[in-house]
Amino acid sequence: MFGIGGGELVFIMFIVLMLFGSDKVPEMARSMGKAMAQLKNATNDIKSEIQKGVEANGLDAKSLSDMTGNINSQISKAKEDLLGDTITQATKVKEDIEEATGPVKRQR
Repeated sequence: MFGIGGGELVFIMFIVLMLFGSDKVPEMARSMGKAMAQLKNATNDIKSEIQKGVEANGLDAKSLSDMTGNINSQISKAKEDLLGDTITQATKVKEDIEEATGPVKRQR
């Protein structure tokens, strides 16, 4: 749990007991439990509100996956077009270099 070993947990409990006393520790634990429950309920409420808003706008998991699929296919198509043009140009330059004859001067 959080990278804390058993010995470290016992040490932390001992320090808490020494600082706050045995009468306050159960009250603190109860308060922390209530706070954690409230936090969990709040996050669940937020999730349900977001889900309701998404459904109200007509977006569901299927339509979102369709949209992402369409976007990905368009990106793939554009990428293939760009790479195809680049490969064609590179092949043409390679052929031109192979066909070149005679002395080649360096240009500066």
